[in-house]
Amino acid sequence: MNDFQMPTQSSTDLSEQVAALRRQSFTLLVALIVVSGTLTVFLYRQSSLARRDIAQTTQVIQTINKNRANIHGFVEQLAAYGQKNPEFQQQVLKKYGITPQSIAAPKQ
Repeated sequence: MNDFQMPTQSSTDLSEQVAALRRQSFTLLVALIVVSGTLTVFLYRQSSLARRDIAQTTQVIQTINKNRANIHGFVEQLAAYGQKNPEFQQQVLKKYGITPQSIAAPKQ
């Protein structure tokens, strides 16, 4: 039927192949450790930068909330100026979406 014969290899060939396989697996293990270490350092750096950005953003939001009345008054003055000057209204107010209706109901 099937005369499948496994080629006979000497034990030195087999031990050389095993040694090569061990070297390759050791190299892959070292590469894996280097890549995972690099990824860990990168992710740690990104998280520290994100924490710093969150702190800065929180400060900006707090400042905006403190000055909300002043900002709303400034936008009202812009709308009033736009009512008197149609060219300003066409160019600036429409570009930023400032209308008398948006001033009456400020977004929270």
